[in-house]
Amino acid sequence: MGKRFDSGARTGVVIVGAGPAGLVLGNLLLDHGIDCVILERRERKAVEGRARAGFLAAHSVRVLTQHGLAEGLLTRGRSHRTCLFRSERGEFTLDYGELGRGEVHTVYPQQELVRDLLAEYLRRGGEIRFDTEVEEISEGRVRVRDGADVTGRYVAGCDGHRGVGRAALAALGTRTARRDHGVSWLAVLVAAPPSLAAVGYALHERGFAGHMARTDTVTRYYLQCPRGNDPADWSEDRIWTELATRLRTAEFGPLKDGPVLETAVVDLRSDVLDRPGTGRLWLAGDAAGLISPSAAKGANLAVLQAERLAEAFARVLNHDDDSGLARYAADCLPRVWRAHEFSHWMSTLLHGPSAEDTGDAEARYGRALQYARLESLRTSRTHQDFFAENYTGI
Repeated sequence: MGKRFDSGARTGVVIVGAGPAGLVLGNLLLDHGIDCVILERRERKAVEGRARAGFLAAHSVRVLTQHGLAEGLLTRGRSHRTCLFRSERGEFTLDYGELGRGEVHTVYPQQELVRDLLAEYLRRGGEIRFDTEVEEISEGRVRVRDGADVTGRYVAGCDGHRGVGRAALAALGTRTARRDHGVSWLAVLVAAPPSLAAVGYALHERGFAGHMARTDTVTRYYLQCPRGNDPADWSEDRIWTELATRLRTAEFGPLKDGPVLETAVVDLRSDVLDRPGTGRLWLAGDAAGLISPSAAKGANLAVLQAERLAEAFARVLNHDDDSGLARYAADCLPRVWRAHEFSHWMSTLLHGPSAEDTGDAEARYGRALQYARLESLRTSRTHQDFFAENYTGI
């Protein structure tokens, strides 16, 4: 395919950021015959080793498979189709693979997906520059600290919600809708096999606890904690004691413990840009909108946006047709907002009033609503179908 570059431009698209959005976009652009370069501020080891979410929706698996990017996840990924809920009122399990559209998740640690995407990008002849700090983006020109500027017909900001891409777009007047959910999680990665056969959500007066399998030997746990907590204040004994309490192991059986590999505090916040691009700068992934981890939608939205943005760039660079860029927001934002709505619903289900507020009348009301939502999910097939369709869908 012919490439129609501006005079003096080095490449078709300069991609800032080598997370899932940037690497999927880079691979798809190469599929379309479009030259691109990825600029990443971290070293390669850090990019490939960062442990993040690992639940891929059916749409994401389809996109990656269609473009030859799914060998690893199809070989080593694990199909998940059930989730369970625990509370003082007992436990129940939903086989969401039999509900809604009948779709399931593929569990594949994000760091493994990133390694796969990077290896394939390089195999296809893509260029990536690690340890490259971007300072400014303006009119297709990317200013690099201690290096020469990089120019292209377009720039794709895939460098997260605190990145230079979003800052550059904000300077052009785009607006942001945002919400602080007022909830924080201690994210804990442990070297231990999964303790449950399903994703586990525990509602407890001490706060939410979650169990998410990653591999046969690594499990992710979450513990709701006060805003401002320092991960260093959570010893291994404290973590396992709190998990046992909230996951009610005295009633349902012990957890398979092991050494804690990593802890971090995550504040649940969400935002969406009303215009994810203009002119020569377009955003994808967390740069275009940050979503709380309540429903594991972040990486899946990144794949969706990278797919649509790659198609739009291919139209304009290969055929001088900018209709795809003009439609990019309209194509993505309805599905982005649907994911945010469900993530917000999940947050209201999982997080009740704090234990110290249980004597307050409004707190009692909030706790009762929380359990009413859970009971409706347990008993209503209509509610279960809605949950399944949105839990797995993008």
